[in-house]
Amino acid sequence: MRHSVLVLLGLMLLFAAGTAACQQFSSLEERMTGYEFKAAGLDQLTPEQLATLNAWLRKDLERAPVAVAQPPEDRRGFPLSVTDQGPDDDIVSRIMGELHGLTNQQRITLENGQEWQVVDSTRSLGGVTLVNATATIRRGRVGGWYLSVSGYNTQLRVKRLK
Repeated sequence: MRHSVLVLLGLMLLFAAGTAACQQFSSLEERMTGYEFKAAGLDQLTPEQLATLNAWLRKDLERAPVAVAQPPEDRRGFPLSVTDQGPDDDIVSRIMGELHGLTNQQRITLENGQEWQVVDSTRSLGGVTLVNATATIRRGRVGGWYLSVSGYNTQLRVKRLK
């Protein structure tokens, strides 16, 4: 009898974990084959006992946290290994706050949380005031990343800091 109770508790935990993963309740009778149901000794339970067990599993499922898949971290702009080239999509966001020009070594923070630094000593956007300007950062053909600001034709080489 003690062995049957331990087997039953183990099965309950197994089924609780399984039902939490799919977040859809199905009774023990639905989840198990006839052989598994009988081998676990569940066929010896009264209908009331089986109903109580199924109710407990259902309640446990309702308490179980729903796992939310997190999107992969956006690593574009950071040095990548040869086997991990990353996506080639442009990064489009807004430069947060007000800037008076964009020059070499200047740091910018995008609305998406990324931080970049201008590393272009040959070009700049001097003398312009930018307020929450839309920025596009794209991968260069030969490597590196380039920032362009909506409304201006200049592309500045940048590197990602954060």
